[in-house]
Order: sequence, then C-alpha cells, then structure tokens
Amino acid sequence: MLPYLATVALAATALSACGDGGARRDLLPGIASGETIATLVDGASLTAREEGGAWTLSGAETYVLDGHVAGLVLAAVPYGGETALFAVDADAAAESGALARTVLPTVDQTRRLARLVLTDVPARRIAGDAADAVQRAYDVAAVALAAEQLGGAQRTLDMTVEYAKVRRQFGRPIGSFQAVKHRCADMFVQVESARSAVLNAAAVADEAPGELPAAAALAKAYCSDAYAGVAGEGIQIHGGIGFTWEHDAHLYFKRAHGSRQLFGAPDVHRERLAALAGIVPA
Repeated sequence: MLPYLATVALAATALSACGDGGARRDLLPGIASGETIATLVDGASLTAREEGGAWTLSGAETYVLDGHVAGLVLAAVPYGGETALFAVDADAAAESGALARTVLPTVDQTRRLARLVLTDVPARRIAGDAADAVQRAYDVAAVALAAEQLGGAQRTLDMTVEYAKVRRQFGRPIGSFQAVKHRCADMFVQVESARSAVLNAAAVADEAPGELPAAAALAKAYCSDAYAGVAGEGIQIHGGIGFTWEHDAHLYFKRAHGSRQLFGAPDVHRERLAALAGIVPA
C-alpha cells in the first residue's frame, strides 16, 4: 500500500497548518513531488533537549504508521507546556545508528506499523506551539481513513452480493434465500450510512474547519464499526472460501479490524464527540 495516510493526511497537513513558513518551503515540496515519504509521531514518550541552539530527540515510539520507510519523521513532543513539532531526517539518523526502525507484526499485513527508537537524534524545531496543527492533522487523517473504510466496505458488499448470485446450494443461488437477502440489505444500509458520514466530514474539512473535530470523530467512529460489520458479514456469506488465502475476503476483514484501531478506536471518538457536544465533561 502507498504511504498516503502517513505522508499526505498526517505529515503534509501538520506542516501546512503550522505557522512556520520556512519549514513549509523546505519540507512540503518533497512531499508534493513524491520524493519524500513522511509520517507524524505522537511523541508523548519522547524527550526533547536543546544545547547551543541544536535540538535532539530521544525515546521510543510504537505503532508508527509507515515509520520503517519514512524519510521525514515529524514528532509532536510535549515541551515547556506546549506541543513542540520537530522534523527529523530519519534516513540520515538511521544511517548513523541514532535511529532504529523495526517493522511490527500486525493482523493487517497490508498496512505497516513500526517501532522507532531514537537516541540523541538531531531534529529541527518547527516554530510555535503546534497543538492545533497536530490536532488538525489527526482529524484530517481520521476523515481520510473513514473514506478508505467506506471504500473497503463497498468493495466487500459488491463481491459478497456477486458471490451470493453464483454460489448455489440446494439447487438454487444462495442469494435467493431470504436470510441471505436480509444480511446483504443490512450491509447495504451500513455502507450508505458510512457514505453520508464521510461526505459530510469531507465537506466540513474543506468548508467549515471549526466543525471538523466533531465531524471527524463521528465519521471515524461510525465507519470503523460499519466496515468491521460488513467485513464480518461478508465472511459469513462467503462461507469456508472466505477464510482461505485464495480469496480476498479475509484481507478486507483484517484491514477492517486494523483500521478500526488506527487513530483511535470507535469508543475513543464517541467519547470525544460527546465531550464536544457538551454531553460529558471535556
């Protein structure tokens, strides 16, 4: 899979939203041209140190999206009561031995996550408190991921309906049985509801950024559950073939459950949505 989420939705959005014009001029062209693979790290476990105007980062971060191939790593690190954003030349740091990158085993083998261990890695401090820029990046990434989940759910529905038309049992296609029709209809409702959530969130991200946190939380929560539900039903309707390596159904099932946890599980986003709506304390 192309590192779109990490490079464009996360890193490029964070850079675009930050107030450092110099960093944007230096770092965004490589992303735009496709030469730079980048990612964003929620560096809560990292430590930043300044000495003589030079910054270094140390610590370890786990489950970094495309961290094993990213040449540019942006790290959001708590520092002095702010969220400091740092840019790291990951390839140079890895070559010098200051950065160790390890690909982690995951259920979804089509999406790679890595563990990064930094030991006094040279970093560039991007000017200003980056809390808002980083939050926007994660909101935009949540919307992009929700759109991906919608696409996976739609594809799962399409191939499941097609299979139900050609798989015969008791002398007739299994799609002619009412129980299978009901399941396919429920899958369709989940896909179309997810489509509405994604279209709304995408429009809000473009036209009403102040409403993005709520729209992103709603889309990510609903699409995570919808994709997992549709993928599970797809496996059931396919029967035994759905569990085999010879069929794609299991790939969508694994992607659905991996994506469900990425950028926060549905419960996390529902709690955030409730806080934004004033239902529970923020």
